[in-house]
Amino acid sequence: MFFRIVTGMTRPQKRAAFISLDALVILFAFGMSVLLTAHGRIGMAEAAPVALVLVTSGAILGWVLGLTRMKLDAFEMRGPGRTAAYAAALGLLGYAIAPRALPALPVGAHVHFTLLVLVLSVGWRIALRYAIRQIYLHGADSVRVLIYGAGATGQQLVAALRHHDAIRPVAFIDDNPTLQSQVIAGLRVHAASSIPKLVAEKRISRVVLAMPSMSQPAMARIRLQLRNIGCEAHALPSFAALVGEGALRAEAEPVCIQKLLGRNRLEKELPGVIDAYAGRRILISGAGGSIGAELCRQLAACGPECVVLVDHSELALYTIHKELSDLAPEVTVVPLLQSVLNERAMLRAMLTHRVDVVLHAAAYKHLPLVEDNVIAGLENNVLGTKALADAARQAGVDRFILVSSDKAVRPTNVMGASKRLAELVVQDLASRRSGTRFAMVRFGNVLGSSGSVIPLFEEQIGRGGPVTLTDPNVTRYFMTISEAARLVLLTGSFARGGDVFVLDMGAPVPIRKIAEQMIEGAGYTVRTDDTPEGDIEIRVTGLRRGEKLHEELLISSDMLTTPHPKILRAQEMCLSEFEVANALRDLRQAIDALDEDAARAVIAKWVESSDAGRVAKQSV
Repeated sequence: MFFRIVTGMTRPQKRAAFISLDALVILFAFGMSVLLTAHGRIGMAEAAPVALVLVTSGAILGWVLGLTRMKLDAFEMRGPGRTAAYAAALGLLGYAIAPRALPALPVGAHVHFTLLVLVLSVGWRIALRYAIRQIYLHGADSVRVLIYGAGATGQQLVAALRHHDAIRPVAFIDDNPTLQSQVIAGLRVHAASSIPKLVAEKRISRVVLAMPSMSQPAMARIRLQLRNIGCEAHALPSFAALVGEGALRAEAEPVCIQKLLGRNRLEKELPGVIDAYAGRRILISGAGGSIGAELCRQLAACGPECVVLVDHSELALYTIHKELSDLAPEVTVVPLLQSVLNERAMLRAMLTHRVDVVLHAAAYKHLPLVEDNVIAGLENNVLGTKALADAARQAGVDRFILVSSDKAVRPTNVMGASKRLAELVVQDLASRRSGTRFAMVRFGNVLGSSGSVIPLFEEQIGRGGPVTLTDPNVTRYFMTISEAARLVLLTGSFARGGDVFVLDMGAPVPIRKIAEQMIEGAGYTVRTDDTPEGDIEIRVTGLRRGEKLHEELLISSDMLTTPHPKILRAQEMCLSEFEVANALRDLRQAIDALDEDAARAVIAKWVESSDAGRVAKQSV
């Protein structure tokens, strides 16, 4: 009830209440001073005119000095001095008019009156301020917070929060045992082990980390623990640092992409592709994935007539459809919620929308997941490619481009073997007479794509470490998503049939070097045996099943040039039409029977490289 009354009052109503309370104080103070000093010689009726003058003058003085317009929260800062001036002015006024109106009133009465007005005016404001604060704290849904750190920053924070109606500091948390159980700034200090109990008993919803000297990784670990308890956690810098008096932590700068790539970016060096796709009708499989989505964005700038988006993820398809529709409203965008394994649906889509170009980016590419789901990986990556390529051939599509991976070169894992089998399927179709030109583009790891090491490192650094590395000597080729998409589009314009295109990606990059650069780029230091005071540790976990120490881009060393010096065309051996048919027959039988051993046997038999035997023998 009190909360509704307080919050429901308007500003004029509050000012009227203040004036009324000041008037009551003046009447009470004047009456008491008369009773204490006149000893009954002056009646209340005689004193009434003087009291009325003092009340009226008090209302005017209170307004002029701002006392009746001052918020209670600001009274402690400016109010007492103004109240002293207010009381002194009223006392002098009473002394000036009393000799004529009340000649029997002694001088001491005016001193008593002044002191009583001062004490009572200050007192009722402080008391009302406390009462209203309690009303707000108990009547509103205030945020109850723990302050982690009972040092200077924590104490300053508590002092600041006490002026906020919606936030209530409840207690301190500190790791210093000498401070625990003490009362600082009116709050008890508890150990960190008490947090779960305090959260439950005190209805804590937020913890503020007021420890600016603590390292960021240590703070990140505390925040992770607090989130597991169910509390929000926020870090606070020191107040001196906020105004530049303390040592400010350097702002974390993004890691230079050239450092991660080990070379300069090639977007500016790669030629434009607008002419090759302007006015064309294009189907993109895996359109909601990292590469597929970037292909859609770059194609939007080429002015195609129609873009058919194929993906079996409803959310991914919705997201890229919405983005592309906003990005290029003049382009016809068709979302198709289908799997590439459905050859009839793919053929119908190509015939209905008169597709000219197919960019096949749909694939399961996460190495450990495919290693644990052999049947699903081979079915989607190999038979899905076969179904989509056959549909493109039947529909008379002009160009079909397969997005492949460097893991297809002498593979040691199921994912790489599935991509190599997909390449062999496309090479087989390219060798037959048809109006469709089939080609493949092979590149390394794509920075920032789903499943890549960069998002994993960012997440681990954000948690305060450790950053996990499978082997200290592992290396990979890297390219940006933009480079990968541009390479796929260029491949379509260069394709003559059966080509395997690769990008000159420079030297492979050590993954440990990337981890160190990302840690330092985030403003931290690497913790090693030589630098045990470092922030984040790099922990070696061992190579995963089927993971290579070093990836390759080429099966053979024979290379041909293309119209662009940074794009090369590989000459590689392929299976005959009869061999591909046998491989696909055996693979289908294994998939229909859900026989992983038989599926691995297909890999061992048909994927070139002695390493394929290892893929077949690895346990599931």
